[in-house]
Amino acid sequence: MIRYKKMNIEGIDLFFREAGSPGMPAIVLLHGFPTSSFMFRDLIPLLADRFHVIAPDYPGYGNSSAPSPQEFSYTFEHISILVEKLLDAMGIRQMILYVHDYGGPVGFRMAIRNPRRVAGFVIQNTVVNEEGLGQPFDLFKALWADRNPRTEAAFAQVITFDFTRRQYLQGACQPYFISPDGYNMDQPLLDRPGNSSIQLELGYDYRTNVEQYPVWQQYLRRYQPPVLVAWGKNDFIFTLDGALFFNQVVSYSQTSLLCGGHFVLEEQSVQISHMIKDFFGQILAPL
Repeated sequence: MIRYKKMNIEGIDLFFREAGSPGMPAIVLLHGFPTSSFMFRDLIPLLADRFHVIAPDYPGYGNSSAPSPQEFSYTFEHISILVEKLLDAMGIRQMILYVHDYGGPVGFRMAIRNPRRVAGFVIQNTVVNEEGLGQPFDLFKALWADRNPRTEAAFAQVITFDFTRRQYLQGACQPYFISPDGYNMDQPLLDRPGNSSIQLELGYDYRTNVEQYPVWQQYLRRYQPPVLVAWGKNDFIFTLDGALFFNQVVSYSQTSLLCGGHFVLEEQSVQISHMIKDFFGQILAPL
């Protein structure tokens, strides 16, 4: 059974989904843009027999609080700190991090602060190298280079219904397996009053993630966390260069280029669950 909970951290109500026994190895599922822990709705029950599964919603997403940017600093660093405090309050000492899209910067910031706390990564379409950034990041780069009304208006394309739906469907190998629930849940939350300002702040702050890529790469080279890459090979947002990079810096790694797009989990949740159990099976006991 999935438990649906909230915890107040720094005055923010953080919603999270939890399943499995707290006595089992912890796996923390960090969602991407523009979704929430809802993206893991099919995966969580498939992992709960082997893992203590925790999937939070970030501030401004899903069922968590969404204060205005005047009330809350929307940076990836700040969000990563809140997620870390949530895990501290839950007594999670060591964990595997499953990271997707925006979840990558959240997870890697947590990892470099506490390298020994992270027992490994599952990478679903998120990157640590500039070559991994696909064409949609041109809108981000223009914003980073010169933030003005024109570049802000152009960036707003990424929070439209057409772009949200495209993220789910473009590159899908079995489009009839892609439930419309995903994008039909995401978009009304994106359309909440004031949410466009939240997304703009995070889009602008994403430049700090790119600046951190050399630090994250050095972390991977030095600490060698086990890395399982479960990648939708038809993704138009992140490139295959981003997927293949992890094998170049981590010795204990496995890269699977799955038939699907950015939200490959929508059509490959069963396969990915088996991959996680098989890959981490040899290191579950020491966690």
